[in-house]
Amino acid sequence: MTAYLLLVLATGVERLVELVISTRNAKWSFERGGIEYGRSHFPFMVALHTGLLVACVAEVVLLDRPFLPALGWPMLVVALLCQAGRYWIIASLGRQWNTRVIVVPGLDLVRRGPYRLPWLRHPNYWVVAIEGIALPLVHTAWITAVVFTVLNAWLLLRFRIPVENQALAALRS
Repeated sequence: MTAYLLLVLATGVERLVELVISTRNAKWSFERGGIEYGRSHFPFMVALHTGLLVACVAEVVLLDRPFLPALGWPMLVVALLCQAGRYWIIASLGRQWNTRVIVVPGLDLVRRGPYRLPWLRHPNYWVVAIEGIALPLVHTAWITAVVFTVLNAWLLLRFRIPVENQALAALRS
C-alpha cells in the first residue's frame, strides 16, 4: 500500500508541475491577446481531478483494497504510459498547452505529435480518461475508477469539449 500511496502522491506532484507550466503558458497567451473560453466549468474540472487523487487513497485505505498483481501491474504500466502521453501532448502543443481553454488569435492549429492524427480528436482528454481508470485500478479502487470515469465523461462531453471546439472554431475564423 505504501508504494501505491507514493504513486498517487507523485501523480499529485506531477499535477502541480503541470499547473506551473499552465500558469506560465496562460501568461504568455494573455500577453499575446489570448481569449479564455469556458471559465465557469474549470473549477469543477479542478475539483474532479483533485477528487480522483483523494478518492484513490481513501478507497484503498478505508475499504482495505488489495493489490492484485494481475490487475495492478498492467494498470501501473498504463498509468505510466498516460504520463508519457501527457508530456508528449504538452511538448507538442508547446506554449499553447494549458489546463484552461485559451486561444491566441492568429496562431495556427497545432498539427504535430498526436495532433497530426486525424482520427484522434482531443488526445489529452483520452489520456486523462484512460489514466482515470488505470490509476485507481493499480490498487483495485474500482469505485473511484467508475465514479471518476462517469463524472469526467459528463464534464468533457457536456462542457469541456464543446467549449474547446468553439474556441478552435474561433481560431480558424
